[in-house]
This record gives sequence, C-alpha cells and structure tokens, in this order.
Amino acid sequence: MKTLNLTLLALFASLLSLYASDEKEEAQQQADTLSSADEFTLSSEMLEEMLAYKKYSDSIDKTFTYQYDKIILEDDLAEIDVPEGYKFVDAEQADRILVDLWNNPKQEGTLGMLLKKEDTPVSTSYAIEISYSEEGYVSDEDAEDIDYDDLLEQMIEDTEAANEERVKLGYGSAQLVGWASKPFYDANSKKLHWAKEIKFNNEEINTLNYNVRVLGRKGYINLNVIGDMEVLPDVQTNMDGILGSVHFKEGNRYEDFNSDIDKVAAYGIGGLVAGKLLAKAGFFAILAKYAKVIIFGIIAAFGALRKKIFGSKED
Repeated sequence: MKTLNLTLLALFASLLSLYASDEKEEAQQQADTLSSADEFTLSSEMLEEMLAYKKYSDSIDKTFTYQYDKIILEDDLAEIDVPEGYKFVDAEQADRILVDLWNNPKQEGTLGMLLKKEDTPVSTSYAIEISYSEEGYVSDEDAEDIDYDDLLEQMIEDTEAANEERVKLGYGSAQLVGWASKPFYDANSKKLHWAKEIKFNNEEINTLNYNVRVLGRKGYINLNVIGDMEVLPDVQTNMDGILGSVHFKEGNRYEDFNSDIDKVAAYGIGGLVAGKLLAKAGFFAILAKYAKVIIFGIIAAFGALRKKIFGSKED
C-alpha cells in the first residue's frame, strides 16, 4: 500500500478545493480516477472528513503571523534570511506551536521555527526548530580526525543503553537505525550538519532527525529538522538554502572568540554529533515526543482517515 506523501497531499488539496466549492460530482470523479491509479478508495465521506480537517487547519493558521525576509534573532545575536519555500514564526509563536498545539514540554533557548510555506501549524510535513545553546566555544580541531562509522556504532550502543530510562519516563524505546545523511563539517562557514534515522517503539514509519549546527563565539545555533523519513529528499533539496540562511552577527561569530574571557565547551565536533550531553538531558525523550506529535499527533483528525485511505505501510 502507498504511504502519504507531498504529491498526494497536493492532489488532495485540489480535490478539496472542488469539494468545498460544491463541485462534489467533479471532485468525486477525480477521486475515483486517483483511487483506481493508486489502489485505495476515496469516498465522499472521506472527502467530507478531509474538508472538515482542512477548515480546522486553516482556522488555526489564520491566528499566526509569518515572516519571509531577514529577521534578527535574540537581541542581535544572529540573523536569518528565510530560505525560499519557507516561512518563519518568532520564538513566542514557536513555543505556542511546540507546547500548546503539539503538547511538548517548554524548552529554553527557542529562537523561532521554520515551516514549509504551504504548511500550517496543524498540517506539517516537517518543521525546523531553531534554538540557541550557550555552552561555550566548540573547538573544531578534531573535525578532520573523526571516523563517523565508528562514532555511529558508539551512538547506537548509547541509544540502546538509554532505553530503560526512556521507557521509565514514559517515552518508549528508541533505536538508532543509522545515518540518513553522514556528518559533514564546513570549516570555512563553521557549519555542521548530519541526519539520523530513528525508530521509536514499533512505529511503522521511521523518524528523520536532521541536525544543523552553526558554531559561534559562545555556543551554537541549532536547526533541528524533524519529520518522517519520506521528507528526506525535500530536506536535502533545500539544505543549501537552510544552511545559508543563518548567520551570527558581528561580535558573536566564531572568529570573534577571545580565549582570555570566553568559555570553551567540554566537547568538540565529535561530541556535538554524538550528543551524549544532550542524551543525558533527555534529548531523545524530547525527540520521541516531537516525533509522535509532529508525525502522528498533530494531524490526529487526519490520522484515522490516513489509515482508511492507505492502510498499513508494507515492509
């Protein structure tokens, strides 16, 4: 059976436009054609459910203010040029999405969030959470010496070892499947990015956790892309724009580091990728909650409908 993807969402949007404008007969004819080609049944009842969901999603969307140009982050700490195809919400609105709509615990350091331009906070293909961690200057002296295959093996072991604690906290188990995109560090721009494929509990669809770190004088900016594995091609297509969108302002840049007065982080590039400190602070537990909410929770009204349409994903 087929799984939900962005192409089908676009087709559904077209059908809903017809259905909402009372062109129900034409919409059902197109639905029947689509159903025949893609081996699922899309009934008028399902279209009604999808229309109700879309109206709900649109009503929430209208309560948010989006920005599309250059935005200054955190009292002149950094700036973001919103990449093409995305829209930005500020820290207050990002917290509203993460905490109020997606039922996540409030996190310190949130600077904002990027959503795809066509998405809404309750109908999200993937989101890019932007935050700042002031943990000190991260030395990149180890960057060229890291064996990422060896590092991955250790990360898999660490993830497995932490499962007992995660289960006790109520977040379930996690399995690090492997790299979805192997770590790459650009020594010129001081930007690091990598992606992990993670399986939570017995979920049918694995989670994509794409990480971008922009190194600065006193810490780093996090851009955490979280969605399911099906969005990986879209993220990779847009990665250059995402990487180029965020810059520290003068005085906060990596090259502005002053060894006489500035704190140095207790880890380098390898530690940043391995994320042991983040894991101890409950990072995987939080990620599990993000994954469940973003992929399976925020579209709960559509989740049952998705099963009706697509059934279970085949191995």
